[in-house]
Amino acid sequence: MTFRVAFAGTPEFSRAALQALHTAGFQIVLALTQPDRPAGRGMRLQPSPIKQWAQAHEVSLAQPRGLRLDGKYPEDAAAAQAALNAARADVLVVAAYGLILPQWVLDLPRLGCLNIHASLLPRWRGAAPIQRAIEAGDAQTGVTIMQMDAGLDTGDVLLAEPLPIGPDDSAAMLHDKLAALGARLIVQALQLAASGKLRATPQPSEGVSYAHKIDKSEAAIDWQQPAAAIERRIRAFDPFPGTSSVLNGATVKLWRAEVSIGARPPDARSGQILHSGDDGVTVACGEGALRLTQLQRVGGKRLPAREFLRGFALAAGQCFELSASSGRAA
Repeated sequence: MTFRVAFAGTPEFSRAALQALHTAGFQIVLALTQPDRPAGRGMRLQPSPIKQWAQAHEVSLAQPRGLRLDGKYPEDAAAAQAALNAARADVLVVAAYGLILPQWVLDLPRLGCLNIHASLLPRWRGAAPIQRAIEAGDAQTGVTIMQMDAGLDTGDVLLAEPLPIGPDDSAAMLHDKLAALGARLIVQALQLAASGKLRATPQPSEGVSYAHKIDKSEAAIDWQQPAAAIERRIRAFDPFPGTSSVLNGATVKLWRAEVSIGARPPDARSGQILHSGDDGVTVACGEGALRLTQLQRVGGKRLPAREFLRGFALAAGQCFELSASSGRAA
């Protein structure tokens, strides 16, 4: 049996799954994606990766601003409803779409709506599971294929597979690994469904956590935090929104760091530079110290510490400002 598949997604994470379904021989009858958004230095409208894929493969496309028939954009919702009805899809596959699906969408396909979620549910339900898993220091994450219901990532689990989080993994690196895993699992899920072997398991009530959306205000480093926690946040927020700190009025973006083996001097202040050299810039933290190895000036390029220091002097004894939310210096 070959299912007629409608697909809802927006970013690059979604495109990997859509391409895998197409390659596996499933008939893609409709693509739903977010409206074009301004991006880049010129802030020109840019199509999403899913729109680009759909246009390249001549697949019907809908870009509603909302899906609630009684919501802010009822005309968009009505047009999307007409497109879904015309597509006669057996299943709607959803991956990082960005819009909440109302009940009429969940009920429309014969097999319902299947979501590709980048965590091992019920851990890290919500918008930013990749970043929050790294930030929290989780040893592993994974992908869950879930039968969608009206709740926030609360539906039954159809397939799940763990993936270790490497000690150097950034959100960008982990994203690519999870996208590939999600693409493989959604194909497996539909193949099992076609043979009547796909089974649903309710999520456990224990171990629930929420991956709240990343806010740009979180980019500012609080040097009173432990070095290990700051290092994880730097990786978690790469590429968006990045982390940063201010020294002498200049903002410095921080992209890679290592927890320093040496002890933090007892009289050092949080944010104080302890050492600056080709091997990195070591900064005292609330607990331990952190060696910054890749930095960037605003408007410049990411550079290894050695190259960065040629154009931006950082000397021992100088002190990065604490984030505005963390109060005065320690």
